[in-house]
Amino acid sequence: MMKDITNETYINWYENMLFWRKFEDKLASVYIQQKVRGFLHLYNGQEAILAGSLHAMDLTKDRMITAYRNHVQPIGMGVDPKNVMAELFGKSTGTSSGLGGSMHIFSKEHRFHGGHGIVGGQIPLGAGMAFGDKYHGRDSVTLCFMGDGAVRQGSLHETLNLAMLWKLPVVFIVENNGYAMGTSVERTSNHTDIWKLGLGYEMPCGPVDGMNPAAVAEAIYEAVERARRNEGPTFLEAKTYRYRGHSMSDAQLYRTKDEVEEYKKIDPIVQVKDKILEEKIASAEELEEIDKRVKEKVKECEEFAENSPFPDKNIMYDSVYEQENYPFIKHKLK
Repeated sequence: MMKDITNETYINWYENMLFWRKFEDKLASVYIQQKVRGFLHLYNGQEAILAGSLHAMDLTKDRMITAYRNHVQPIGMGVDPKNVMAELFGKSTGTSSGLGGSMHIFSKEHRFHGGHGIVGGQIPLGAGMAFGDKYHGRDSVTLCFMGDGAVRQGSLHETLNLAMLWKLPVVFIVENNGYAMGTSVERTSNHTDIWKLGLGYEMPCGPVDGMNPAAVAEAIYEAVERARRNEGPTFLEAKTYRYRGHSMSDAQLYRTKDEVEEYKKIDPIVQVKDKILEEKIASAEELEEIDKRVKEKVKECEEFAENSPFPDKNIMYDSVYEQENYPFIKHKLK
């Protein structure tokens, strides 16, 4: 039976989602200062999917794998946010010693398996982890997230077929934010109901309100329990929206500002805050205290990342080569 969604749940959802949002807002700010390099894909607007999923999971044994929009998921799974921010700063205290960066965050300890930069590359990996758990008799379920653009990859269909054939304990969740980079779903498919792809494999499937953490929690829990009963996978489409571009370099010419503002009316953080105030779960003053706490926590993460050292350059060689006399030739510049 799923944990009850209580008043405390809504308070936790508000604080967690607000922290994730402000954490990434800070990343956007330091990115402009070139303290974070490379690509940067932000999750702003999609936080309800993570909040609801975490409520439905058993964090002592279940796993999570996702694509490159992967900064806040490991935090939700239990990774110290200081180490996540340090990774984006390229520092040695980061989750991958500063060598992975934005798109490659991992934590074996907390069963967060990345962070994958190849579109759709995580889909067969998620099924593979689920196969491993089933093979070894572990009572674990893998949640495998992807964007709407990834469902156009052939690997998805190969994976769905095998997952059903072998009744793997995996839940596939499409975070449909409307645009694959800058291409709308309408321009890539003759139907816009992505969840119906599961029908071709007779896989349990359906749509979910991805802006409502309670709706997500109920759908994910049902899918997780089905997998835990050895009844196989589920394919869910969480309909959501991202308020920032595909990445920080995205000019967003494919949508209007009015469209973004319209979706901000159903911002998951605002929805949860409104419910808290309307049902007198907490006062405005108590929420302000949460806001201050979140702001201070983000500041601590930034200071930790700033003050951490960069990795020694030898670690790059040690991570690639096994033998100590590295098999490459150094050419002296004349």
